[in-house]
Order: sequence, then structure tokens, then C-alpha cells
Amino acid sequence: MTASSNAVPVSILTGFLGAGKTTLLNRLLKDPDLSDTAVIINEFGDVSLDHLLVEASSDGIIELSDGCLCCTVRGELVDTLADLMDRMQSGRIRPLKRVVIETTGLADPAPVLQSVMGNPIIAQSYGLDGVVTVVDAVNGFSTLDNHEEAAKQVAMADRLVISKSTLASAEGVAALKARLATLNPRAEFIDGDLPEAGKAELFNCGLYDPGTKSADVGRWLQDEAHHDHQDHEHHDHEHHDHCSHDHEGHHHHEANRHGADIRSFSIVHDRPIEPMALEMFIDLLRSAHGEKLLRMKAIVAMSDRPDRPLILHGVQSVFHPPQRLAAWPDPNDRRTRMVIITKGLEEAFVRDLFDAFTGKPSVDRADRQALEDNPLAVPGMKL
Repeated sequence: MTASSNAVPVSILTGFLGAGKTTLLNRLLKDPDLSDTAVIINEFGDVSLDHLLVEASSDGIIELSDGCLCCTVRGELVDTLADLMDRMQSGRIRPLKRVVIETTGLADPAPVLQSVMGNPIIAQSYGLDGVVTVVDAVNGFSTLDNHEEAAKQVAMADRLVISKSTLASAEGVAALKARLATLNPRAEFIDGDLPEAGKAELFNCGLYDPGTKSADVGRWLQDEAHHDHQDHEHHDHEHHDHCSHDHEGHHHHEANRHGADIRSFSIVHDRPIEPMALEMFIDLLRSAHGEKLLRMKAIVAMSDRPDRPLILHGVQSVFHPPQRLAAWPDPNDRRTRMVIITKGLEEAFVRDLFDAFTGKPSVDRADRQALEDNPLAVPGMKL
């Protein structure tokens, strides 16, 4: 696969109950740039979409006046996605430029992402672009304190939309952003009251551009070290060790709060990686620790084709089929870059595991033997 494939980009819109997802969605549906978009609503009960927009309804699919389609999940999400693709291919609906899935506010977002990534037929037709999470400025703190799912929704997001900020104090919004940054230091913050929150660009997180089908990997990874070409790995370790220490200090005072064991960090590697080494690293990580791997995003330099980097995208133990880009997005930066979000899995362990399979002597003999003795429970990924 290459970045120029005809996969329809899928965006996930999530956020806890009452955060304002439906209000934001109604604003978004008025943007002409979201025409030829299908919105799949995966909520319990009725979602109050603006009825003035509704033009026609058939077979559970609502056609809006601007050409958007809305439908609710009937059975499995996979079935709904397959039905939309069948309708496109048979000419019953116009070709879609994007699919937006609004998740139930109670949900852990992982199963929704896995539905797009893990089914081979769905993964051929659709590509996961990004996760947008709406957080309520008034109730965000208490929601994060009381609901683990809300912490996961924040940690796995590419962009965080802060809703109802005009109803909260400036100090309260700043404190909420600081809390969110400990869970997800890379996510871009967007004020939900500003016009840009209601534009289609909100969903363009970098991996799939509906216009060009190209990848903006730097934006997708939100990699702050992207343009630093001096002492890459030292900079990366130093920066993220600092972040981790900040997190640990923060969590020391918030031991009872959800998200205290969520970590986000990056691994940067300067040399091409052998396919077998990468396969073993991913297999061991996801088979032995998949439940702790909230999300992984990566661009990888492979030794067999160093001119064509590999894109990896995984949620827990489920990975999207690996995708080869036609060329490096930045020909002057051919480093492997991984962004990894974990829950209850230490950064040092993941780094040592990576180092063990890429030949770096940072794992002591006992640890290396333990890794070698651990059977790989998941069949190998074909890279």
C-alpha cells in the first residue's frame, strides 16, 4: 500500500457524556467542506441533529441538505462501514471523501478504532486518520477523576476540543489544560467556541489528506523533535525524560485520579531497522502487553527499502495493515519516529525492548534472556 491509495479517511469524534459532541457536530455539518461525508452515530438513544438540515431518509441513512449522510450503527460498526462502501461501489450514493464516527460518550474509544483497523476488508477500504476528543471545561476535571474511559478518550486523541470555556473561569480552563497535557502532551488544543472548531479542517490530523491522499507525518505524529537534526536521540531522551519526571511528580499528588499511569513518549532511531527486528518488537509488545498499549503511531525506516518508509498505526493489540509511503515526507529527515501511549506500561521497559531488537546494548543479560524466553503469542505482521 502507498499513501496514494483510495482509502476513505475515517475520523473519530469522541468525548464524555455532556461534553458537547453533538453541538459541535451540528456546527461541522454546516461547513460546505464536509459535503460528501458520512457521519456514523454510535450513541445510545436519540442524537438531536439539527432537523432543519434533514432532507430525506431511507434505509436508516439520513441525507442532509448539503450532501452529507448520517446513519446510526445497525449491529456491528464493521457492518455499517461495509454497507456504506457497498453503496459507494454500486453507485447508490456518491463517493465519500470522509467518514466521521461519533462514539457513545460512555465508551472506551479503542474498540471503535479497532473496528477500522482490525478487519481486513474494512482496512482495505478505510484508513484511520485521527481522533478528536471533546472535553467540557466546566465538568472536565470531575469527569476525569471519576471515569477511566474519559482519561482514555483524552490520552488517545490527536486533537482536544475544549467546549464551554466561556462558562468556566480562565484559571479553571488553564488548570484543565495542564491536566490534559499530563495525559496527552502532544495533542493540539482547540477552543470549541472559536470558528475553526466548526470547520472540516478539524478532522485533518495528518495521515490522510482527502485532497491529495498524501501524509503529513510531522503533523500526524505531533513530533516536537521533527525539525531537530542535531543529536536527535539525545534530545529526544532528554526531553521526554523531563516530561516523564514532570508527570511522575504530578501523579504523586493525584494518586487517586484516573489517568495517573498513562504515559506518552516517543522513540527516535537514526538507522534503518531490519524487518524481522521490527516484527518481533511489535509482536512482543502487542501480544504480551497489548492491553497496556493504548496507541502507537510511527514512521519507520526499513533496511529492505530505506527510501520507502513504513507507517504503523496500532491500538492495543490491533494494528492497521502496515503501509509503505512512496517516499519520505521530508527527504532530509529519514529517522524512525514512534509515538507510544501506554497505560500501566513503563517507558523504560518499552525503550529497553526496542533497544534489544535493534541491537543496542541497553538491556542487561537477564532482561534479554527473559525477552527471548517469552513466546510470541500473535502471528507475525507482514511488513
